[in-house]
Amino acid sequence: MRIEEHPILDFDRGTQVTFYFNGKPVEGYTNETIAAALHAAGIRVLGHSPELHRPRGLFCAIGNCSSCFMTVDGEPNVRVCVTKVRDGMRVEEQHGKGVVRVD
Repeated sequence: MRIEEHPILDFDRGTQVTFYFNGKPVEGYTNETIAAALHAAGIRVLGHSPELHRPRGLFCAIGNCSSCFMTVDGEPNVRVCVTKVRDGMRVEEQHGKGVVRVD
């Protein structure tokens, strides 16, 4: 599900690695974001809204919204649309009950 060729852009995917989403292995590349790797693996739902539990997917892809918040290696509220994949990282869907990040 990745774009392999593009008439204008060149892709430097980096090294293939394995990370874990909700405990299951997913293949990704070091130069792509977690959200891109999940999307390429067919995972479109990145979380659910706190009150109505509606599915949330990739929305802005520039780190401005909260649609892609996930827990990465135990840290909550990581924006996976701008965070690069690392070998062995653990990514978990976040259930959002009162978890707020203050930067």
